Amino acid sequence: MNVQAKPWFGGVRFNVVFGIAVVGFMFAVALVGPWFAPADPLAINIRARLATPGGDYLLGADEFGRDVLSRLIAGARTSVVIALVTVAIAVALGTIFGVLAGYRRGWTDRCLMIVNDSMLAFPGLLLALGIMAVFGASRDGIIIALGLAYAPVVVRVVRGTVLSLREQEFIEASRVIGNPEWLTMLRHVLPNCLAPLLVVATMMFGWVILSESALSFLGLGVPPPAPSWGNMLSTARPYINQAPQLIVFPGLCISITLLGVNMLGDAIRDWLDPKMERAA
Repeated sequence: MNVQAKPWFGGVRFNVVFGIAVVGFMFAVALVGPWFAPADPLAINIRARLATPGGDYLLGADEFGRDVLSRLIAGARTSVVIALVTVAIAVALGTIFGVLAGYRRGWTDRCLMIVNDSMLAFPGLLLALGIMAVFGASRDGIIIALGLAYAPVVVRVVRGTVLSLREQEFIEASRVIGNPEWLTMLRHVLPNCLAPLLVVATMMFGWVILSESALSFLGLGVPPPAPSWGNMLSTARPYINQAPQLIVFPGLCISITLLGVNMLGDAIRDWLDPKMERAA
């Protein structure tokens, strides 16, 4: 039996409010946070090494006496920039090949999907690790590796949408009046793929943040001393007993951000698909 979800905040669901609040706050911190950071995230103060939260160091200091709050703010900017560029690359590549495969069919579809399915056979993080071995540990390397690793997911989504669209009457009408295939794909097929693309891109934003943190934790992400949430977790491991806050605060940032992005993605999916809304 389906149970009608209870609205919050005057008819707006809690997941919408929470998701927008978390994602909006993260973007705000990434955009203007560095100008309001209490200290230089790279400034070393050995006298404040492993300082507890409070006083001049609101969230404490790390093993080199660097302000943890300032490094978390700088890490938020790193995560947002990497996630946005990576999602843009994955969506662009996935949309191009997905539309071609779904609309052209035949050998074009077969060849593209053989390559795509072979990439999907590997977990995204494992495929990114292999690509990182070629490009090396750097911000640009992470973006390229994760963009290529997640593009096959977009290809599958777009191809499935195009396959259901290509036999529609308005597509057939575009062919009948003599429009070239590229114009039909651009003006009639692609706009109808935007809804599923928006949902996938929102969810992928969270996947990329988690993957970037995992790669940085393994030492294959943003190289120190540049702060990222992943390398902050990695460098804090030896001090987990002396200063557990060095693990707790970056971990909370990652967890809350992922929760907010996932809840926002679910809300967007429900909004774009009335059937999902009624079944909730």
